[in-house]
Amino acid sequence: MAGTLQPSGGRGGVVPPGASRAPGSVTDPGAPGSEAAADPGPPARLTIPKLLRGLRRAAGVIPFGVYVALFLIAPMVAVTIGAFQDNSGGFTLSNVNAATHGVYLKGFWQSIILSVLTSVIPGILGLIIAYTIFTAKRGRVLRQMAITAAGVFANFGGVPLAFLFIATLGSSGLVSQWLTSLGFDPYAHGFTLYSLSGVVVVYLYFQIPLMVLVILPALEGLRPAWREAAANLGARTWDYWRYVGGPVLLPSFLGCVLLLFGSALSAYATTEALTNGTIPLTSIQIGSFLNGNVIAGQENIGKALGLGMVVIIAVAMVIYVAMQRRAAKWLRC
Repeated sequence: MAGTLQPSGGRGGVVPPGASRAPGSVTDPGAPGSEAAADPGPPARLTIPKLLRGLRRAAGVIPFGVYVALFLIAPMVAVTIGAFQDNSGGFTLSNVNAATHGVYLKGFWQSIILSVLTSVIPGILGLIIAYTIFTAKRGRVLRQMAITAAGVFANFGGVPLAFLFIATLGSSGLVSQWLTSLGFDPYAHGFTLYSLSGVVVVYLYFQIPLMVLVILPALEGLRPAWREAAANLGARTWDYWRYVGGPVLLPSFLGCVLLLFGSALSAYATTEALTNGTIPLTSIQIGSFLNGNVIAGQENIGKALGLGMVVIIAVAMVIYVAMQRRAAKWLRC
C-alpha cells in the first residue's frame, strides 16, 4: 500500500517507502558499524620501551617502599609474631596477658596520661603562639624566624635536653637556686623534675614548637574572604570563630594534637636519661627488655608491650588521617 510506513529495522523507527538509508547508519544492514560488536583485536604486547617507562615511573616509589618494608612492616610483623610465641616457639597468650596486668598495665596508663597532658597543653599553647605569628604585621620575617627556631627546638631531645633541664630546674639548678634565693623553693612545695610532672615540663620544650610547625599551614588555609563575608553579614570576632573559623580549624587542631600524642608516647631517651627508669613508662620498660634486664622465660613480654604500643599508635593515626581528610575538604573550598 502506497501510504503505509515500513519498519526501518532500527529501534522501533519507521522509514517511508522508497526512502534511501544513509550509508554507515544503523539502519543500513551493510554498514560497517552495524555489526553487533567490533573485533577487539589482539592484546597489546609488552615491549621493552613500555617496560622501561614503567620502571622510570616507579623509580621514585621503589626506594620508599623498600624502606617501609624493611624498617616498618618487617619489625612490626616480627613483634606481632613474637608477642604470641613462648620460648620454644609455640603459640601462647601468656605474654599478652602479662603485658596487660600489673606493672606493665600501670606503664601503659602512665604513658597515656603523660601523652595526653603533653599533647593537649602544648596543643593549646602552640595554637596561641602560631596564631600570634599568623596575625603579626610583619608576618613574613617573623614566620621564617619562628619556623626556623621551632624546627631546632622540636628536634632537640634525648640526653642533651635532660642535662639542660637538670642544670636549670634540678634540685641544684640555676633557676631552682634563684627561686630559692627569692624565698620560693619549688622542691619544698612538692615539685620535682624527676616525677611525672617534671617530665611534662620537659616535654613542653619540644612539643610546643612541634605544634607551631604543624598548625601554621592550617591557619594559613583560613581565607580572608571568609572573615570579610562574615563581617559584612554583621558577625563579630567571636561569631566568626564560633561559626566559621572554629569549625574549619577544629579537625586540623585535633589532628595536630593526635600527632603530638604519638610523638610523646614514643619518646624514650629524654625520660630515660632524666629519671633512670623510676617512672614506669612503657617505652622505658621495652628498653629494659632490649637491654637484657629480663627474667628468664619472659623474653617475649617486651614484644607484647611493643604490640600494645603499635595498636595505640595505629588507632591515633587512623583518627589523625580522618581528621586531616575532613580538614582538607574545607581548605579546598
